[in-house]
Amino acid sequence: MAITAQMVKELREKTGAGMMDCKKALTETNGDMEKAIDFLREKGMAKAAKKADRVAAEGTTYLLSEGNKAVILEVNSETDFVAKNESFQNLVKELAQHILKNEPKTVEEALDQTMENGAKVSEYINEAIAKIGEKLTLRRFEVKTKGENEVFGEYLHMGGRIGVLALLSGTTDESVAKDVAMHAAALNPKYVSRDQVPQEEVEHERQVLKQQALNEGKPEKIVEKMVEGRLNKFFEEICLLEQSFVKNPDQKVRQFVESKGATVKDFVRFEVGEGIEKRQENFAEEVMNQMKK
Repeated sequence: MAITAQMVKELREKTGAGMMDCKKALTETNGDMEKAIDFLREKGMAKAAKKADRVAAEGTTYLLSEGNKAVILEVNSETDFVAKNESFQNLVKELAQHILKNEPKTVEEALDQTMENGAKVSEYINEAIAKIGEKLTLRRFEVKTKGENEVFGEYLHMGGRIGVLALLSGTTDESVAKDVAMHAAALNPKYVSRDQVPQEEVEHERQVLKQQALNEGKPEKIVEKMVEGRLNKFFEEICLLEQSFVKNPDQKVRQFVESKGATVKDFVRFEVGEGIEKRQENFAEEVMNQMKK
């Protein structure tokens, strides 16, 4: 398979490795991006993170809770200008209210529902598109329900660039739950605890770390111990309860919540545009496009 400059560029952005190393990795793996990332990691040339997806689309995340229910959602726009527009912000709030009340299971189901004003959600968004002049998308949402002696933690960072909805049990102290949500916003864990990490993900990491250690020339007999130690670091990076608490790095998040008599049941973290590739456009062009409207 021919290795293109674009492929090399993409691998560099995902791993931080040098251009020639990326080209070699792609050549060795016949252009398979995932295998090339593992190749670079095994050689110690890539950062620990498997992927660093470029954050792209603009828009906002938003949180709304009423009683025992809460919703977190992401609505996208084409530019940051529109994301700060009052009409766009009102649309986001109205969508949140509708979703919280009607609890659709999917975005498709939500778009097909009828709002209180008689219009379908999809039609209402299209009306906003016509008015605002940009493509707008209800990208995703999650509705959570809490029980007795449980509490929501709600946190929006940078006006909605990142939104986190946490659910704690064993306490009704909103400040404790908000601290957990703020931590999740800052450190971006993928799971609550290590028992939530899929076994295939753990095994894949174990194999990469083993090959990495062998490539470093470590004796076979100590490689297994090294791998287990490095696996613990892996869990500390991706599991909320095992991370050092941002407000007090001397204790883990698990220790913090346990000191409050609580446990973390769940959390949802949305970051605007994560995983969406953004069209390349410089700031001057963006301003000019806005002035023409």
